[in-house]
Amino acid sequence: MHSNKNQFIHSWAIILGGSSGFGFATVEKLAMKGMNIAVLYRETATAERSIKEKFLKLSKTFEINIEPFNINALDTLARHKFIEQLTTIIKKKHRVRLLLHTIARGNLKPLVLPGVDPAKSNEVLSVEDIQLTTYAMSISLLDWARSILKAELFQPDARIIGLTSEGAHKFWGSYAAVSIAKASLESLATYMAIELSKYGLKTNLIQAGITETPSLKKIPESEKLIRIAKDRNPLGRITKPMDVANVVYLLCTDEASWINGSLIHVDGGEHCR
Repeated sequence: MHSNKNQFIHSWAIILGGSSGFGFATVEKLAMKGMNIAVLYRETATAERSIKEKFLKLSKTFEINIEPFNINALDTLARHKFIEQLTTIIKKKHRVRLLLHTIARGNLKPLVLPGVDPAKSNEVLSVEDIQLTTYAMSISLLDWARSILKAELFQPDARIIGLTSEGAHKFWGSYAAVSIAKASLESLATYMAIELSKYGLKTNLIQAGITETPSLKKIPESEKLIRIAKDRNPLGRITKPMDVANVVYLLCTDEASWINGSLIHVDGGEHCR
């Protein structure tokens, strides 16, 4: 389907964490809508072959550019090198329509365990674990936004989108570090929405419902979360990655230009119960 194919002609998206889950679904959606995409991910050589094949197929089908970058998006030098490479590829400034942050990298450990000394064990969260998780899933968004802004790659009406979760506000087992990171991200997004608005940038967050992604499966008792979500959801199913990708697309449209500083629930009403 090639509807609205020229809607984002000459525009680019930068997707941090685009090899699976919400990130990959967004690659599919935006490719369908004619947007060029730079996808960053961290995968083994074996896994990357399959991912590149999928990107190539999408690129040919929808006649757009998809540039894959298997790099550590949390490394400062890698980020700077990527900006240089993308600038060369795009060739013109002010082409980036979207920065989507879907990095899911963190520590899933309890705060305490009976009889375990936190200073002598890796079984419980350390302060360093919390700091690394918070940078990966929160503060790194600011570093990326500032680097892209400095390189003058953002369009005047560009969009910055991050992903938060219900776990930022309620207890999920072994989720403390991620919860802290997501809560930090929500505060950060508020300040970015205000301070980056002078450049025309709109910053918003999406809170997806429980979605069966590779990241969710790493959470202890994730199967229980899925069962509960199905019972809670008014529409009788859990959220799918494409549900979120559809909203990312909507936020990129001209009609969404007045949405800034919002936390948007994409869960079929799951949060209402």
